[in-house]
Amino acid sequence: MVKLSFSANTYVKALITSSLASAIIYWVGSQAYDDYYLGFMNWNLFLAWLPLLFAWLLERHLQHESWVSWQGIAFSFLWLGFLPNSFYIASDLVHIRGTTADIALFYVVTLASFTISGLLLGYSSLYVVHRQLLKRFRVQTAHLLVSAVLLLSSFAIYLGRYLRWNTWDVLINPAGLIFDVSDRFANPTAHSRTFQVTLLFFSLLGSLYMIIWQVLESVRPTRR
Repeated sequence: MVKLSFSANTYVKALITSSLASAIIYWVGSQAYDDYYLGFMNWNLFLAWLPLLFAWLLERHLQHESWVSWQGIAFSFLWLGFLPNSFYIASDLVHIRGTTADIALFYVVTLASFTISGLLLGYSSLYVVHRQLLKRFRVQTAHLLVSAVLLLSSFAIYLGRYLRWNTWDVLINPAGLIFDVSDRFANPTAHSRTFQVTLLFFSLLGSLYMIIWQVLESVRPTRR
């Protein structure tokens, strides 16, 4: 089977173009309809870039150092802590609204653009870490760890969308966050929505990543 050449620089440029396109779509639409409600999506997209940055820093670190070092552990926790922000953008589709068909279409196109950009960034960072895991663990173990990351991200989406927790609260209000999380596991029957939403997003994120993984692996150059 012949594999296509894959350029990381070209791919990153494509991600930048996608993000810029999302910002431009918002700016043009907001000016046309005098509606700036979706301005927060630009900040959400900025946060979606952070996991890719930390994954890249982790990959560079692992070229010369052990994963079990304070830098490796720090980059890993920063990546894992910000990763859900990339996937969380998909839940922002709940903000679709509009008093007219034109404005509603503006919301649909804008939110879809930001969602696609955010998911691509999140999956790209996950792919980088996934490749590093495969260099150090058995295939099944690496896949299992990635699945666990997607499950944690899905749970984090629930925490953000329904309980309004965010990444910064891990440092600002860890006690409150731990209480809400532990309460849902201590009383699962009283919080059925927690597990329903988590599994819903896990199914979405997992199935999409399976496709993206296969595509990226098919174009990844094979070393001779």
